[in-house]
Amino acid sequence: MEQANSGVVSSQHQLEVVSALKAVLPAHCVLYQEEDTRPYECDGLAAFRQLPMVVALPENETQIVAIMHVCRRLNVPIVPRGAGTGLSGGAMPIANGVVVSTAKFNKIIEVDAYARTATVQPGVRNLAISEAVAVHGLYYAPDPSSQIACTIGGNVAENSGGVHCLKYGLTVHNVMRVRAITIEGEMIELGGTALDAPGLDLLAVFIGSEGMLGIVTEVTVKLVPKPQVARVIMASFDDVVKGGNAVANVIAAGIIPAGLEMMDKTSSRMVEPFVKAGYDIDAEAILLCESDGTIEEVEEEIQRMSAVLEHAGATAIAVSQSEAERLRFWSGRKNAFPAAGRISPDYYCMDGTIPRKRLAEVLIGITKMEARHGLRCANVFHAGDGNLHPLILFDANQPGEFDRAEAFGAEILELCVEVGGTITGEHGVGIEKINSMCVQFSREELDAFFAVKRAFDTAFLLNPDKAIPTLHRCAEYGRMHVKKGQLKFPELPRF
Repeated sequence: MEQANSGVVSSQHQLEVVSALKAVLPAHCVLYQEEDTRPYECDGLAAFRQLPMVVALPENETQIVAIMHVCRRLNVPIVPRGAGTGLSGGAMPIANGVVVSTAKFNKIIEVDAYARTATVQPGVRNLAISEAVAVHGLYYAPDPSSQIACTIGGNVAENSGGVHCLKYGLTVHNVMRVRAITIEGEMIELGGTALDAPGLDLLAVFIGSEGMLGIVTEVTVKLVPKPQVARVIMASFDDVVKGGNAVANVIAAGIIPAGLEMMDKTSSRMVEPFVKAGYDIDAEAILLCESDGTIEEVEEEIQRMSAVLEHAGATAIAVSQSEAERLRFWSGRKNAFPAAGRISPDYYCMDGTIPRKRLAEVLIGITKMEARHGLRCANVFHAGDGNLHPLILFDANQPGEFDRAEAFGAEILELCVEVGGTITGEHGVGIEKINSMCVQFSREELDAFFAVKRAFDTAFLLNPDKAIPTLHRCAEYGRMHVKKGQLKFPELPRF
C-alpha cells in the first residue's frame, strides 16, 4: 500500500479538514493560520522544516479518537508531537497532514510509592516526574539531556536514554504500561503493572515506534529509590585510544557505573568556558564515571574504578567531594549541545551506537572524516553503552556546508554499521536516518518492519515516510553496498 502523500495542499482541502476538526474539537484547539502553525514546522532537527496543514490540540482521549476518525475518513496523514525536542525529525510535519500535539495532556494521574510506579499523561515533562515523587525518596531514572523540557510521550516514541541508562536502562526498561489510540480510534493498553503481561510483548514493539503505531495517552513508569549518595570520577587522558580502551576496561572489570560518559578535546574546550565545569582542556579525552548507592558501596566502587582508569593510562583523576561538585562535573556534559551554539552558527547532532571495544577506532575514523569533509566535529558519548553523539559544526549560510555536514553524518553512521553497531541509539530514525536504514537492514528485514506497521495502521496515515524507508528508496541499496558519502537524503525544505 502506498504511504500518504506529502505534497502541496489545496485551500479547499484545508478548509474541509479544518471544518471537520472544528466539528469535533473546540475552535481554540484547531490551528491553521500560518502564524499559528509556524512553531510546529520542525522539531529539534531544525535543518528540515515544513508547515503543517493543520495543528490539533486535543484536551482528552475522546477528542483524539474523534481526530483519528476524521483523518481516516478524509485520508489525511497524522504526525503526533510532544514537546518537539527530538533530534531526528520524527515530529516534522507533512504539508497535507495534521499535527496532533499532546501538550495539553500534562497531568500526573497517580503515584504509588509502595509499588514504585507513576501513571502520567504523555505531555508530562521527564524531569517533572522525579520532582513530583522526590518526597517519597524516589525518581524516574531515564534522563535525556533535554529532560527539563522533553515529555514522557516523546520519550516513549523515541525510546530515549540519558547519561544514567547504562545502569538503569532506556525508556523501554522503565515503562510498564502504555495506553494508546490507534488510527481506527480504538483504545489499546499494552503491558501492565504486573511483572509480566500475557501474550506477545507488544509494549516493547510500541516503545521506539516514533508515532507510527498509535498516539500515547497514558504511561505507567517504574520509579527507583534515590541513592544514598552519588560521586563521580573525572579522568583525563592524553590519547583518545587510551580513553576508549578505559571504557571497555571498566566494564570488563565487572563494574556497571551509574553513568560512564566520554568527551573529546574539542567538546571539552567547547563547554568549559560556558559552564566552568573544571575540565582539563588540554586532555585528548575526558571520562566521567559515576557511582551511586550506599556510602560503603560507592566508596568501594570509586576505588575500583580509579584503579582501572589509572592502569588504563589516566593522566589525572579527580573525584567529586560534594553533591555540588558532582553536578558541576556533569554540567559540561549536560550542556554540550547549547555550548556548541557558542562556537558555531549551526551544528548537526548524530546518534549511532557501536560496540564499546571499537570506540577508539571510531573516534580515529571521525577525525579522518573531519579532514575529508572540511568540518569540525565535537564528540560526546554515552560511552558505557557505546552510544555516540558527534556534533558536526557548520555554517548553513555558507553554500554547500550543510550538504557536507549531511554527507559527514551519513559516513559516521556507515562506520557505525561497519564495526557492528547501529544507526541510532536513542534519537530515533525520523527523516534524518531514513536512507541509512537501507545501509543497515536487508530488503527482507525492511519488509518485516512494514508488516508490523501495517498490522497497526493499514491506511499508513500515522507519521508516514518516517523510520521505515519506502521500498523504492532501498531498491538501489544492498546491505553495506553504499559508497561512502553517497547516501541521498529526502528532498525536504531546508532552513
